[in-house]
Amino acid sequence: MTKPSAHPDDPHYLTRSGWLRAAVLGANDGIVSTSSLVVGVAAADPNPTAVLIAGVAGLAAGAMSMAAGEYVSVSSQSDIERADIARETQALKDSPEEELEELAAIYRERGLSDKTALLVARELHEKDALAAHVRDELGLSEVHVANPLQAALASGVTFSIAAAIPVLAAIFAPAGTIIPVVLVVSVITLAILGALGAKAGAAPMAPAIMRVVLWGVFAMAVTAGVGKLFGIAV
Repeated sequence: MTKPSAHPDDPHYLTRSGWLRAAVLGANDGIVSTSSLVVGVAAADPNPTAVLIAGVAGLAAGAMSMAAGEYVSVSSQSDIERADIARETQALKDSPEEELEELAAIYRERGLSDKTALLVARELHEKDALAAHVRDELGLSEVHVANPLQAALASGVTFSIAAAIPVLAAIFAPAGTIIPVVLVVSVITLAILGALGAKAGAAPMAPAIMRVVLWGVFAMAVTAGVGKLFGIAV
């Protein structure tokens, strides 16, 4: 049963933090890494076939790498969370009074008086001691609990969609214009990504757009320079 929201018409955006972080990371990496690869290869060898093969290969490998990386890293976080919860469960069985005092101390540090802090701790212990310690001692909640599969899917899917954009730009670019077309399309896409990420998280758009675009352009410029300097596909 879903708990009623205290703000039904104005939900908190923290509930989106897990999948939004993975989605933005995947999309940003999809655009930057694939466009950088396409630009680098085109700078070394402007042959459209070579550029297309490099772009498609980068898309496939990158999507799998992002999904696998997110799953493994978030699973590690989830393992740590479960281990800490197991420790708290055992501690509550072995020394409930010490755990009660530990919880009361947390509330005292937050500004409650000794009497009120102990009263709150006792009432929460009577209702659900483990939930109270997980929330207030470990700082975990349903919003922040790691979800490996969700992160992997969000990152992998958004990487694939975003990476397809510079690849398609390279395919449809007029002869001899692959690099400028890919650069322009990628910068526009990065700006849109920054705006969408900011909107989804209710954050200011201008800083988000500038951050995404500047770092993306820097990465593409470095890769193009390497390809031009050495005349090889990187």
